[in-house]
Amino acid sequence: MALKITDIDETQAPLIDHLIELRSRLLRSLLVLIVASLASYAFASRILGFLVQPLYAAFPAGRGQLIYTKLYDAFFTELKVALFTGILISFPYTASQLWAFIAPGLYAKEKRAFLPFVWMTFPLFFAGAAFAYFLVMPSAFRFFLGFGGQLGGLQLEAMPALGDYLALVMQFIFAFGLCFLLPVLLLLLDRAGLVTRQQMAGARRYMIVGFVALGALIAPPDVGSQLLLAVPMWVLYEGSLAAMWLGERKRAKAAAGQSDPAPG
Repeated sequence: MALKITDIDETQAPLIDHLIELRSRLLRSLLVLIVASLASYAFASRILGFLVQPLYAAFPAGRGQLIYTKLYDAFFTELKVALFTGILISFPYTASQLWAFIAPGLYAKEKRAFLPFVWMTFPLFFAGAAFAYFLVMPSAFRFFLGFGGQLGGLQLEAMPALGDYLALVMQFIFAFGLCFLLPVLLLLLDRAGLVTRQQMAGARRYMIVGFVALGALIAPPDVGSQLLLAVPMWVLYEGSLAAMWLGERKRAKAAAGQSDPAPG
């Protein structure tokens, strides 16, 4: 059976009923987050072992190390890993609950227009996270570790703390995941009529400068790592413009088809 998208829900439900529904959906989302986090805690050490692989590969052979300076640091780091994993696992469910709350207030045409963007967030976010893990972090960690050596006759050696490392990894993953949502933002602005493809194309040079500046803020200070963020964002930007152009052609064909007189 094909998925049927109904039109706007015109029932005049009291405001308190909407608030109760919102609370119910948020509580269910919180419950899913708690269950996912608790389940993830059983695998927290394995997940953490996976997350440290970029740092392990950046160290010279046999010299990699992570330390913790407080007795409870390792325990709380595993709790953070479980929560971090739970957030990623429960994210699709939470988004679906928010969509289910908002969708009744939209017309069927609006639902068909915006629903694809809701589902685009998942693959794009995880693509950005994978890009950060497999390409950006190894390059960044090699750059950071390159400062080790002799300094004023003393040996300068990196001794990263476990909690600090996890915070850095989460910063990379969330930053790149959010940056890869650029097409969703641009296409939503275009669909809402706030910007046009011509305006975005005219601002191309400024957007490229902005991508480079964003790369300088998020990525490590070496040029290579900054380009690893700026170049994909530029590619996503151009892809968004191409998608806008295809959408314009499709709407123009639909309008032309409606304006053609019916054959007698």
